[in-house]
Amino acid sequence: MEKEKGIPRQDMISAISAAIVAAAQKGFDAHHNLKVDIDPKTGSLKAWNILGVVDSVSDPAQEIHIEKAREINPNVQIGDFIEKEIDPSHLGRIAAQAAKQAISQRIRQFEKDRLYDDFKSSIGDIVSGVVRRRDRNDLYIDLGKTEAILPAKERIPGEEYMPGDRIRCLLLTIESTSRGPELILSRSHPAFVKRLFELEVSEIADGTVTIEAIAREAGYRTKIAVQTHDNKVDPVGACVGSRGARVKLIVRELGGEKVDIIRYFTDPQKMLEEAMRPAIPKNVKVDSLNHRISFEVNDADLSIAIGRKGQNAKLTSKLLGWALDIGKESHGDTVQFEERKQRAVEGIHQIPGISDAHAQMLVNNGINSIEAFEGVTISDLIDLGFSEDEAQNIINKVKAFHNH
Repeated sequence: MEKEKGIPRQDMISAISAAIVAAAQKGFDAHHNLKVDIDPKTGSLKAWNILGVVDSVSDPAQEIHIEKAREINPNVQIGDFIEKEIDPSHLGRIAAQAAKQAISQRIRQFEKDRLYDDFKSSIGDIVSGVVRRRDRNDLYIDLGKTEAILPAKERIPGEEYMPGDRIRCLLLTIESTSRGPELILSRSHPAFVKRLFELEVSEIADGTVTIEAIAREAGYRTKIAVQTHDNKVDPVGACVGSRGARVKLIVRELGGEKVDIIRYFTDPQKMLEEAMRPAIPKNVKVDSLNHRISFEVNDADLSIAIGRKGQNAKLTSKLLGWALDIGKESHGDTVQFEERKQRAVEGIHQIPGISDAHAQMLVNNGINSIEAFEGVTISDLIDLGFSEDEAQNIINKVKAFHNH
């Protein structure tokens, strides 16, 4: 065992001794106090029964009369304990079986401990292996020394692997389970992309360029913000590589996931402008107290800024670490949103008889000018929350104003 598995001799001896004692106490007699010793050199086994010395024996399994005890050790006193040697073969087959199980168990435990020691320094690194099998949606990956799990939630959506395929993953963590340590892999974690850049871009590896922030929606897009303290180095260019060679390799590894590389700024407004390109944020308001940024973009840029299923806005928010409020800029008018609302309310006030509250309600629901009443019916106004009388009243006032 020592040569093959690297298990220290003393560990193995103490494991077998403890197992024999436990098994012998079950099979031999539950009341016996046993001691088992194994010679480290020869492997020979000795066993003793530990007995209390008394002058009146009530339990022969645990006690010995003083006269008999003195035959073994003449100096013994009442209240002492004496070790009486017994033939190990009396311990029976149960003890032999237990020793066998103890050896197997100790080997398994040792291999698990060694597995943890071998891999704990690799947490956060990229490992490669071969897909062995699939259990439900989890993949089991053979890493050579051991098997690891790529859980369904750590996979990139839409990626399919077959048994025998080579795969690269991030070693995310080592979990302790009843079966021993389990290696958990990931391909969807942002750190996987970060590690790929560190391996691919020498300037990141040597610390010239640093990755300051990263946000990822696995399978869709990753945004990464980089900076350098060396004026001679272009951090974005270093990550993109000559004709995009470096980033292309990473995109290929990620199965075509888009990667945006931007320059990092400490000023959140500058970062927003970088992250939102080619959309141009206008009327930017930074609310430091609530950690929110509100801005507007023109019609053409709105869909770019928000992105499919809102993912671009979500990623930008994650990258900046600020909540974002995106509004639509009105054509040819760069007046702030609240101001425009106020002007619209004033416009509707030109119609005599419409109260402030009603004017505000109409503007909030998009009826923001006298012309906007074109085609509006009583039922439309009722849908917006007006009562039938109020709706009738507003329509009458608008008609009267037009006729006037």
